[in-house]
Amino acid sequence: MSQTPPQTPPRPLSPHLQVWRWHITMFSSIMHRVTGSASVAGAILVAAWLVALAVGREHYTCFLTLASSPLGLLVWFGLSLAGFVHLTGGLRHLIWDTGAGFEPKKADQIALWTMILGVILTLAFWAVLFTTGKVTL
Repeated sequence: MSQTPPQTPPRPLSPHLQVWRWHITMFSSIMHRVTGSASVAGAILVAAWLVALAVGREHYTCFLTLASSPLGLLVWFGLSLAGFVHLTGGLRHLIWDTGAGFEPKKADQIALWTMILGVILTLAFWAVLFTTGKVTL
């Protein structure tokens, strides 16, 4: 007579989802990775700009027409936002590299301020571009 092994209750596949709650440091860590990847896309666009410049006037004019369109400006705005948020996230990591700011409340404050500062720097950058006439709609 063979015995069947005892049945164990089904276990959750991702128990961390029931344990962890959302917090700003988690969000800023994810955003740091996302904005780093977006910065690669920005580098590719800058390389395309340089290629268009090197190829000739017609290609460069075509690139500028696309880049200065409302959709192109939206892309450049998003890439600058990604760059500034990534930059401020890097500053957060520099602070943490000194061993400071690891207390939960302090870490949350630093993470929140890096997001806010990234948005402020982006808006200031574009305000300067528009007020100096470098960019127009």
